[in-house]
Amino acid sequence: MTETTPRHLSDADLKALEEEFDPEARFRTVTRPVAILSGTILFLLSCYHFYTAGFGIPRATTHRGLHMGVSLFLIYLSFSAFASGRDKTPRFAILGLPVLDWVLGIAAAVSSFYVPWIYDQLAFRVGNPLPIDVVMGTVLLITLLEAVRRSMGWPLPVIALLFIAYAYFGKSIPGIFVHPGADWPTIINHLYLTSQGIYGTALGVIATYVFHFVLFGVMAQRIGLGQLFIDLATALTGRFAGGPAKVSVVSSALLGSISGSSIANTVTTGALTIPAMIKIGFRKHFAAAVEAASSTGGQITPPVMGAVAFLMVEYLSLPLRTILIAAIVPAFMHFFGVLVQVHLEAKRLGIRGLRQEELPKALKVLREGWLSTIPLILLVWMLMSGRTPFLSAFWAIASCIAVYVIQRVMASGLKDGLIETARGVFDGFVTGARQSLSVTAAAALVGVVIGVVTLTGVGFKVAFMVTSMAQQWAASVYQALSFLPFELFSMHTLALLFTLLLTAIVCVLMGCGIPTTANYIIMVAVAAPVLGMMQVQPLVAHFFVFYYGVLADVTPPVALAAYAASGIAGANAFKAGNTAFRLSMGKALVPFMFVFSPSLLLVTDGFTIQSFALAFTGAVFGIVSLSAAITNWLRGPLWVIERIALVFAAFLMIAPELYSTLIGLAILAAIALRQTLAGSGNSPAAPAAA
Repeated sequence: MTETTPRHLSDADLKALEEEFDPEARFRTVTRPVAILSGTILFLLSCYHFYTAGFGIPRATTHRGLHMGVSLFLIYLSFSAFASGRDKTPRFAILGLPVLDWVLGIAAAVSSFYVPWIYDQLAFRVGNPLPIDVVMGTVLLITLLEAVRRSMGWPLPVIALLFIAYAYFGKSIPGIFVHPGADWPTIINHLYLTSQGIYGTALGVIATYVFHFVLFGVMAQRIGLGQLFIDLATALTGRFAGGPAKVSVVSSALLGSISGSSIANTVTTGALTIPAMIKIGFRKHFAAAVEAASSTGGQITPPVMGAVAFLMVEYLSLPLRTILIAAIVPAFMHFFGVLVQVHLEAKRLGIRGLRQEELPKALKVLREGWLSTIPLILLVWMLMSGRTPFLSAFWAIASCIAVYVIQRVMASGLKDGLIETARGVFDGFVTGARQSLSVTAAAALVGVVIGVVTLTGVGFKVAFMVTSMAQQWAASVYQALSFLPFELFSMHTLALLFTLLLTAIVCVLMGCGIPTTANYIIMVAVAAPVLGMMQVQPLVAHFFVFYYGVLADVTPPVALAAYAASGIAGANAFKAGNTAFRLSMGKALVPFMFVFSPSLLLVTDGFTIQSFALAFTGAVFGIVSLSAAITNWLRGPLWVIERIALVFAAFLMIAPELYSTLIGLAILAAIALRQTLAGSGNSPAAPAAA
């Protein structure tokens, strides 16, 4: 792809760009009757969830089945069978849609509702399914695979099919992964009639928690909270070196607190920040990469955090506020890592900040937009005071509606304001429900993968294989370091380090094809036993997998957030993706650090102020050291040997041993001192020494 002129895009252009790079937003054009039907069902689905959030959720299987059945039906109305999103002229159609889509949608809904319908009889059917149970389960599995393919693409369905094949052909698998195998009724029984498969935790979390917070994010954007964050970030950081790039990082952090979608964040903030970055001198692909790398952080930023925070609540049986507190430092490190590379790049290129006349006034921004902050403040207060997540979301959404009424009435008068509010709330509820469709289908299909793992025990086999390999590598390195007069790394530390490296590589590779939430669920099922065998605390293990899964949207060759940003910048998409991945590497040390020093998560066992201070200091300077090596700039251009030394120093600061941390800090300080004494930081154009 070649570079073109940066695009100044209208709202319609931005929407089209989001649909181009995000399969989950690629809704097809339908006839007016179908649009009315799907819009009405979407609105009613949001109303149902809004009501149950405030007044009580029905029985789990009923709630999950209803949510999944309606969502799958809507997917067949909303998504074309073709990747382009455009249907070929159907030979047989009803209301403009192919008859096959109606059949598949109804079949998916009926097979979803079937399990709640026979729920009272399940105690006598589980383990001995009737033929009708097997038929219904097979229908749901087929329609679910197709629904995910339409809404998210091929990777996740292919993974699910491979797992099903593994369950069925277990006897033919060579080596350690052999198992007795399971016939088709047994597979369907486990995946369809129990809570270990499709109707499991992943679907329950989407139906019980995530839907409400997606809806809150949509309504918060509607009352102007997103624009407030962008204006506030511009006012606070725009004046510094590389100002618009720092605005991109800070505004993405703020916007990420209400939206867990990387691509939506990229399009929303990038429309303003990317042209501004290019205008002051950043290269197009770098501007796109900054926005993409920053926007992925929304998934780990409290209080919304996409779907994963609520999955952790269910998997770990911990209160949500514990998860949110644990996420504070990882989220900070994510944005700090990008910010450091942005700052060093700006210094290296001598790029200025925004002029005073280009900046909004922070006090004016807050004075004009303070009303829109009330729902977010209310949400955080309720979550931290121990209220249930869905009740907190109920009152946050209700407060968004109240604020929207006030804004519209003040702007247009009572009558027109109320009419505009009704239209806006209807549109917001429809949009919120529509945004949840693909993640619902993905969560249900990931339940298939989890079901196969529990049915075959493959997770423990993977754990044994990985830990054995890590132990062998650790023994070799430990022996190679035996010449040192002191023990730099213990045998356990080295074994854990190699285990984490293997796990991180798998997370990144999985992220090339599937979204963060699905990546997290699968990796928890496979990798959590691995880390558990190495005595890693469960909360720490889950955050490690999650943090690396966040790289999914900036991992070439499927770096969707970077590709969306490159569409705004007019940049080469693959080059932007590679640069976004590089910008994300500055913080790649952080997950290793909170495994070796769990105090970074604040709520883990053994937390002390002293251990936290040491680990936090090591994390900050480790990020600075690695970022400087990657950027080729600290206080000036670096010698090649200095870049190698900085990488080595960064890795030394991963380990919890005091010796290694002090050595890493000493290397960083020595290089900074050398450059300071040489006065090389004064000339951005100074040539790099070899």
